[in-house]
Amino acid sequence: MNEYHHFLRTRRSIRRFNPDPVPASVIDTILATATFAPSAHNLQPWRFVRIQSDSAKEKLGEALMAKMRGDMEAENASQAKIQERIAVSLRRIAEAPVIILLCRDETAIQKDEQEEEIMGIQSVAIAGLQLLLGAHAEGLGGNWICWSLYAQEATKKALDLPKSWLPEIIFFLGYANETPPNAVRKSLENLRITI
Repeated sequence: MNEYHHFLRTRRSIRRFNPDPVPASVIDTILATATFAPSAHNLQPWRFVRIQSDSAKEKLGEALMAKMRGDMEAENASQAKIQERIAVSLRRIAEAPVIILLCRDETAIQKDEQEEEIMGIQSVAIAGLQLLLGAHAEGLGGNWICWSLYAQEATKKALDLPKSWLPEIIFFLGYANETPPNAVRKSLENLRITI
């Protein structure tokens, strides 16, 4: 296996980080690399929000947890379970050295059709993978969560985002404070057909 394939296969999701700050120049490099992802019609619909200050993290946490609480109450979860999940989620937000909210600009579209919207979502997802690989290249760990999908309007309002920016993915980035286990993947033989 060549070096590049080894690099791609060694990226892991990291959920625990050292408190060491990540230089702004490193984050700028990662985000610049993410912008080289392919996109449908080359519309490049991705938009990045770097969430660094404690006050911005608190606003994001409040918006997300209010939605999480409401959803869990609707599912009849116990108050103890709700409090436990919220506490863990808020800890993760507070401890992440860098949070990148990846948004899709809904005006970056050729036609107002469902297929075009899906292509924009796919394009943003590819940029998200490129972002994680860029972080890996810089020696950072990271993981992605989809909490903002469940609270798009609340997230936009809490962070005062432009009207057309739709929050899709949250990335936690930092220097790893854990060693993840080896990846377990399904056999390629069970995932493909040749026609």
